Amino acid sequence: MPTVASDIDIDLPVRTVYNQWTQFEDFPAFMTGVEEVRQLSDTTLSWRVRVAGVEREFTATITEQVPDERIAWKSISGPAQAGVVTFHRLNDAQTRVRLELEWEPQGFVEQAGAVLQLDDAQVAKDLREFARLMESNGFETGAWRGEIDRPGDPLSG
Repeated sequence: MPTVASDIDIDLPVRTVYNQWTQFEDFPAFMTGVEEVRQLSDTTLSWRVRVAGVEREFTATITEQVPDERIAWKSISGPAQAGVVTFHRLNDAQTRVRLELEWEPQGFVEQAGAVLQLDDAQVAKDLREFARLMESNGFETGAWRGEIDRPGDPLSG
């Protein structure tokens, strides 16, 4: 599976940036190709995306969530994908967001796009738009501060 990775520095505190990222249903505002995200539960998201003109739907489960640090997920139906977004406090007023995504391209157009690294360019563009929206607003529109323990974690009950 191709891996896409990108990061961006945002001129806001880590808590503010993390809080906004947990507003998954707002993703279409900054992610090109994301038509809709519905949060079905604390750990389950339903996605509708348009890739290379083809609409796809999938369900993802959040496998780990640590406030102000990381959110990891994997698809449980539809196209195979998994990823993690991490939040790094650079100082009191600046945060680095790093997004890593593995996905299984379907069809010739998606496979060609992955080979040409168009997916890398798109992820970087989406992160720039997220940063632009965050910095222009200066605040988060909501937050979910719950934790989800990684499966098999001996510290989880």
